[in-house]
Amino acid sequence: MAHDLTPREVERAEFCFSIYDADGTNVIDCIDLGNVLRALNLNPTNATIEKMGGTSKRGEKTMTLEEFLPIFSQLKHDKDQGTYEDFLECLKLYDKQENGTMLGVELTHMLLTLGEKLEDTQVEEIARDCLDPEDEDGFIPYAPFLKKMMVLL
Repeated sequence: MAHDLTPREVERAEFCFSIYDADGTNVIDCIDLGNVLRALNLNPTNATIEKMGGTSKRGEKTMTLEEFLPIFSQLKHDKDQGTYEDFLECLKLYDKQENGTMLGVELTHMLLTLGEKLEDTQVEEIARDCLDPEDEDGFIPYAPFLKKMMVLL
């Protein structure tokens, strides 16, 4: 077990892990590693998830709760992860009118070109699921978008 986790953190981790434990054997499919970490309010990149043992196909590999807890502990202390407030500050840079909105095309352009690059289809799915409709000038409120994204991640 991870020694630096509080009993409350271990309890939360066990609960989130159990959601993806399909058959109650304290084992998850490693394709769900990122989902469990994100359910614990972490924001690991796809590369980090892969480095920690995540897979891209179901059935390739499994992980026990005992294997998961040290990963959770390590990533919980990782300072490279962005928080909601960090991302909000970044999006404020594009808020030219300082009213909580930005151009929708700027946001989709960022998703396509910055950080871990997304495919057009992924950006379309994100836009459909997370973006409020653009106003007549093409602006969207970015805080609701970010809240929805943080939940989905």
